[in-house]
Amino acid sequence: MIRKISGSFTGGAIGGLVDSINIVLLGKLGITGLLGVSMAPEFTAPWLYKRMVWGGIWMLLLMLPLWEKRTMFRGCMLSLLPSAMMLFMVLPGMGKGMLGLGFGTLTPVVVVVLNFIYGIVAAYWYKATK
Repeated sequence: MIRKISGSFTGGAIGGLVDSINIVLLGKLGITGLLGVSMAPEFTAPWLYKRMVWGGIWMLLLMLPLWEKRTMFRGCMLSLLPSAMMLFMVLPGMGKGMLGLGFGTLTPVVVVVLNFIYGIVAAYWYKATK
């Protein structure tokens, strides 16, 4: 059980790191701007720490016996839960409106796609630790 908890949390934390690097790079390279999304966070230790810890907590869901033989699909499906939280709670709480549309109309797409990558990284890490 300790291996499952450790593998799922660590996978989520590493996925959170990858996700954080992706969103910062997309902002620095101007890709989010080209998409009409003004979301370009600064890469700071407190910001990264929070994202990695929450990434680990969310991916404790990997311990559920769902889609165990479909790793990529599993990561994508489980990543929809933190995506929903971002789009329906966190971004509106920041004053950016439902779905974070205050950042731009493609914000939901950016959030879901980046979280798919996060979920896939976490699911493959978890699979490797079993």
